[in-house]
Amino acid sequence: MDVLEVIKDQIGKNAVILYMKGTPQFPQCGFSAQVVEAMTAVGKPFAYVNILEAPEIRQTLKEYANWPTYPQLWVKGELVGGCDIIMDMYRAGQLKTLVEEAAAEAE
Repeated sequence: MDVLEVIKDQIGKNAVILYMKGTPQFPQCGFSAQVVEAMTAVGKPFAYVNILEAPEIRQTLKEYANWPTYPQLWVKGELVGGCDIIMDMYRAGQLKTLVEEAAAEAE
């Protein structure tokens, strides 16, 4: 499977997936740490990919998503956005609704 197919497979198989620097237990940048904190507060499980351990995914996903930065949150196959968008949605209560709906559909 080529890298683009791996990315499409990950996004397709996971209702909520976060491409980040590091892991939820040990984020490797402040932006990833903020998003993990928001996602943890939402209280639903989410998949993640540590792009620091997958440089081929890191580069290819930027091109596929047409989004140059990380973290990137994908919900139900759609790019939600990066840190600023996610944090704005979290503060407005929209992130919780979006993630809960995706989790309910995935069950």
